[in-house]
Amino acid sequence: MRKSLFSLFLRAGFSLGLFLIGMMALSVPARAQGGGTNIDKIIAKVDNYILLKSELEANYLQAMSSGQQPNITRCQVLESLLINKLLLAKAEIDSVVVSEKMVDNQLDRRMEVMIQQFGDETELLKAYGKTADQLKGELRKSLREQMVEQEMQRKITEGIKITPKEVNRFFDRIPKDSIPFLPTEVEVGQIVKIAQVSKEQKAAVKAKLSEIRQRIKNGEDFGELAKQYSEDYGSGKQGGNLGWAKRGKMVAEFEATAMKLKPGELSEVFETEYGYHILQLIEKRGSEFNSRHILLRPNYNEVDVSSVGHYLDSLRNLIVLDSISFEKAAKEYSDDKPTAANGGLIVGPDGGTRLALDGSMDHGLYFIIDTMTVGTITKPIVYRTDDGKSAMRILYYKTKIPPHYANIKNDYQKIYNAALGQKKSTMLDTWFDKTKNEVYIDIDPEYRDCNVLGTQ
Repeated sequence: MRKSLFSLFLRAGFSLGLFLIGMMALSVPARAQGGGTNIDKIIAKVDNYILLKSELEANYLQAMSSGQQPNITRCQVLESLLINKLLLAKAEIDSVVVSEKMVDNQLDRRMEVMIQQFGDETELLKAYGKTADQLKGELRKSLREQMVEQEMQRKITEGIKITPKEVNRFFDRIPKDSIPFLPTEVEVGQIVKIAQVSKEQKAAVKAKLSEIRQRIKNGEDFGELAKQYSEDYGSGKQGGNLGWAKRGKMVAEFEATAMKLKPGELSEVFETEYGYHILQLIEKRGSEFNSRHILLRPNYNEVDVSSVGHYLDSLRNLIVLDSISFEKAAKEYSDDKPTAANGGLIVGPDGGTRLALDGSMDHGLYFIIDTMTVGTITKPIVYRTDDGKSAMRILYYKTKIPPHYANIKNDYQKIYNAALGQKKSTMLDTWFDKTKNEVYIDIDPEYRDCNVLGTQ
């Protein structure tokens, strides 16, 4: 499944150039005509992982409708999906995992995007025919698998570097009539201030958690209470169980509390950046510990953002009056650390600061930028951080780059990423050729003509 230089260039920064499909976590279920029911079918197995015919069809239709792969075949989609399963199977063998925090953050962001697309949560749940918990549960499984696949790719290709000469050679090999025409791009900066939870809100959460703790001490089952109350939805469904963790995997406050406890002992209420917890140590061995917890968080929807709005309005006035530059203000005062370190500039999927002004941009950001002119700064705007906290931000429209054919001078970062992607892709191809013989792969005879992965 070799990729053209052109397709690698287009996908630079969005993946390693490996996958043909930007996989959807879930597809809206099709309504069967006449009330009929389609019986799904397993069409492939890769060790403990199965591939369903419905999964193949949903991804094929998604690839076709996106317009990015107009001539894609089902066989190509099948191979791409099997590669994903192969990455998962090998990740399981090699104990490659992702943290629940990362999964939670991605789940929250995915849900917000889907709610925006459907207008509100009621319409979203109606379209999928599921409850919020059911939808989140299915999304969580899919997101975790995607993130494990990405982590496995990262481990396979870590350490690969590329020189400027290689970048230039890569670009020179692209046929002149295939050099992509890039859309309008913009550079946008932000300064974010997170609203603080009130003392009363914190006290209410701590009191509720203390009450749950007392119920456990009085004999109620920790696991059942975790399922009922914990706002760490991933572990909550497992009775609060977090499994074994090595030193450094959990945040410092959590780890310090766990290591002080004896097996079976219940902690007092304590705070981390995620909220308030009670923790029970299950077992300890050396520098590892097995624990379960219940997490409660203040309701960030009820946080008063007016104070940070006034703060940002004053800071904006200083920037407009040239008393301080936007870059310096972002570095010194923004609560969003990744963009603050970058002078406030928002970084795109390719690692650069130039964002395509098209459908790939965050919808909320797109509609704001569309009303602005270069050099202007918005008034404070209500904002929700990636981890769900209420905040406000001001946006700075720094630069607009007109549509143009890609060139090495102005688009070096994109070309660099594409060249690096090709180099990583070559390593991945070698890894696949070797690894496919280390796992069990079985493909339904219906697809024998596809000759995917060279297994048939």
